[in-house]
Amino acid sequence: MTRIATFDKSEQKTMLWLKQIANAMGSTDLQRSYMILRAVLHATRDRLTPDEAVQLGAQLPMLVRGFYYEGWHPHDKPKTYRHKGDFLREVHNEVPALDEPQLERAATAVFETLEQHLSAGELRQVRQALPEDLRELWPSDESLAMAD
Repeated sequence: MTRIATFDKSEQKTMLWLKQIANAMGSTDLQRSYMILRAVLHATRDRLTPDEAVQLGAQLPMLVRGFYYEGWHPHDKPKTYRHKGDFLREVHNEVPALDEPQLERAATAVFETLEQHLSAGELRQVRQALPEDLRELWPSDESLAMAD
């Protein structure tokens, strides 16, 4: 079977992200990490305007981009939830096995992974579009400034 380098590279990047999330969660369960990444990305995407969501999606590895857009209906976005609890309920709807402290840790793990791999400018825009109390789960503004 012939391998396609672009697919292999996307798979490698995706696996790196999943391992980083698993490590942050104190786990080795990559299936759980996938579910967490997918749920946090969906909750984030749905809180963004369609233009902002597309800009974020453009920076994701191809494989991650596929499940990022899964089930997306941009005509009714952004959702208007205003609090961290609302965001975490969205994540919990997709990963019901997580309790509240795990939900916060899961969101932070995904946000830290995004910070390591995406442009600081894009992350600043995404962060500013989210409810203020949710931003406390993101890396600090100072770490985003240092990445520029």
